[in-house]
Amino acid sequence: MVARLVIAAPSSGAGKTTVATGLMAAFADRGLAVSPHKVGPDYIDPGYHALATGRPGRNLDAYLCGTDLVGPLFAHGARGCELAVVEGVMGLYDGAAGQGELASTAQVAKLLRAPVVLVVDASSQSRSVAALVHGFASWDPEVRIGGVILNKVATDRHEHLLREALGGSGVPVLGVLRRAPAVATPSRHLGLVPVAERRAEAVDAVRAQAEQVRQGCDLDALLALARSAPELPDAPWEAGAALAAEGSARGGPGEPGGPGGALAAGGLPPGGERPVVAVAGGALAAGVLPPGGERPVVAVAGGAAFTFSYAEHVELLVAAGAEVVPFDPLHEEDLPAGTRGLVIGGGFPEVYAPELSANEPLRKAVAALAESGAPVAAECAGLLYLARSLDGKPMCGVLDADARMTGRLTLGYREAVAIADSPLAAAGTRLRGHEFHRTVLEPGAGPVPAWGMVRPERRVEGWARGGVHASYLHTHWASRPGVAARFTAACAAVRPVR
Repeated sequence: MVARLVIAAPSSGAGKTTVATGLMAAFADRGLAVSPHKVGPDYIDPGYHALATGRPGRNLDAYLCGTDLVGPLFAHGARGCELAVVEGVMGLYDGAAGQGELASTAQVAKLLRAPVVLVVDASSQSRSVAALVHGFASWDPEVRIGGVILNKVATDRHEHLLREALGGSGVPVLGVLRRAPAVATPSRHLGLVPVAERRAEAVDAVRAQAEQVRQGCDLDALLALARSAPELPDAPWEAGAALAAEGSARGGPGEPGGPGGALAAGGLPPGGERPVVAVAGGALAAGVLPPGGERPVVAVAGGAAFTFSYAEHVELLVAAGAEVVPFDPLHEEDLPAGTRGLVIGGGFPEVYAPELSANEPLRKAVAALAESGAPVAAECAGLLYLARSLDGKPMCGVLDADARMTGRLTLGYREAVAIADSPLAAAGTRLRGHEFHRTVLEPGAGPVPAWGMVRPERRVEGWARGGVHASYLHTHWASRPGVAARFTAACAAVRPVR
């Protein structure tokens, strides 16, 4: 059994990331194998979790992946660990807009049968903290609030007032943290600055967070609370089994309009050569190879500009038969030798537009690959990189569109339908995704859009041309393993450009 805790808060900004990361690091320093998890679609916090634990941060998103996959994906990430720490999202009971508890921290805690530790920003209250904690603890009787950590406490006197108020609440105080500038993590337009952009400073911040938690929290009581969680019935998710199950469910021929029997065969035609797939992102840098598996010639590049990637994407590509090879668009002037397909995940190309633009040899190589008809899958940052320009700086020119930064945040869950056949999905394929950006692409869709958005609003978005599928929509392939199989099969069907 894996002991587990969910770290939640009444609202965003209370200090969940600081506390969760500090707990992960403090328990890891004790010699425990700690599995880090994050509720929701966030890519940045898991980078700090990985730094604290030495294991890849895993997302648990009941909207993107469905409630049935939360337990298996948790068990997959926590395999071989003694403790799992799950950082929540927003306020404890906040989820997908207008859809009740769906995708909330409370829902994930219930699915995992895990006790919740409530992090409360106590900076502007004293006795009222008891009413707040009582309300959260009694709102949903299926959510077990096992304790509270009081954050941003000013003085010993302030701490005394807070403890006195909570004395009769039935919710124990498991930690009190003072204000500490050293543990702060800088933010910008899309949240925290990723680890890849400030590794040395991030290491120092995580160490400071661990020390703050060690000094201010009762680690023994927190560990005992985590160990009180009951057994989970879910078997761990497996990339290969997920591919086989989807292929079997579809009778072997793959998705409509897909590559014949490739799904049932793990994404490759019988006897097919394993293609090389270059993946721009940051996941493998955090160590996402399947536990115990032989290390293939696989890595993930992208460096500081492309850090948004779910660990399961690479695992699915490998299970489907792809050989995943590294490259960094900021520094490398050519794609890896033998590249037959390209995946460019999310990140911050707007921050690095001058450097990306200056790497003209790679921009030309990407354009040539796309022009050859090879499969190219791009999400959000990748979409911008494929555009003609970004904030006036030349990009790859694969798309007849220009991108620019704006002051408007586009954020939220989406439901979408594939408009046309592509290396990622057959026309009519329906899935869920997430948008998170402050840029716009003009025009916002090509002659053949990638997706037709059906919820929360109807519109078309993205580009599907030849082998290129480019969109703002972030997706989680664990919910649709056939995406990896279909993409890998499409790569196997083309000749390498070089």
